[in-house]
Amino acid sequence: MEHCTTPTRVKPRPHGGIATEVTTVKAVRVLVVEDETDLADAVATGLRREGYAVDIANDGEDALDKLAYTEYDLVCLDLTLPKVDGIEVCRQIRNGDTASTGTRVLMLTARDAVGDRVSGLDQGADDYLVKPYAFAELTARVRTLLRRDAGRSGAILHVGDLELDTARLLATRGGRDLELTAKEFALLRYFMTHAGEVLSTEDLLEHVWDQFTDPFTNTVRVTVGTLRRKLSAGGEPPVIETLIGSGYRLHDQPT
Repeated sequence: MEHCTTPTRVKPRPHGGIATEVTTVKAVRVLVVEDETDLADAVATGLRREGYAVDIANDGEDALDKLAYTEYDLVCLDLTLPKVDGIEVCRQIRNGDTASTGTRVLMLTARDAVGDRVSGLDQGADDYLVKPYAFAELTARVRTLLRRDAGRSGAILHVGDLELDTARLLATRGGRDLELTAKEFALLRYFMTHAGEVLSTEDLLEHVWDQFTDPFTNTVRVTVGTLRRKLSAGGEPPVIETLIGSGYRLHDQPT
């Protein structure tokens, strides 16, 4: 598999001529189902650097266990798996037998025969990528699948004077470039797709962090605090409000 070098920080870059079309990109929780552990770890690491919260399952049975109680936004699913194969996992997802019935499914497999691709798509897969593949192509397909819910082709989010380019990993406020870590970018993306809503710590842990995060840690509070400071580093009014006992809310207009 060919991998690209994805930076762990989202660096400000020139962004002239950004399109004005807006989409809502809600998906940030991904399950990678792959029995080759090295490949699974490599894919998960790359996707985490893109800002996604990623869990791993190394066989079909483990995948179904995770899908039963976690609502994933996208599943990268190998076709040939121990215990339960990828076709059956996909079938159960589409039959409503999991908590992730509406998830996008990207099948990753060495099988390149037309019949295999048709079988996977017939069982409800949204896209099909044949191994070996370039990591850049994988991430491009992931972004495309995650945008489908909005029914539009853009990748730009706007909330008040905040702008987020989810494809190029660029964030600005009032034209000022924001230097965010991958996790801060993912957190801001989730806030912006739920602007005006009160989001609990549990909501943020579920959609922005992965299964290995300690639910009793203060990582959410710390990351929200750091993001809040960066958003107002240019003297702008705060946009993230803390509601004691309830959670956090991103205002759609500066307060």
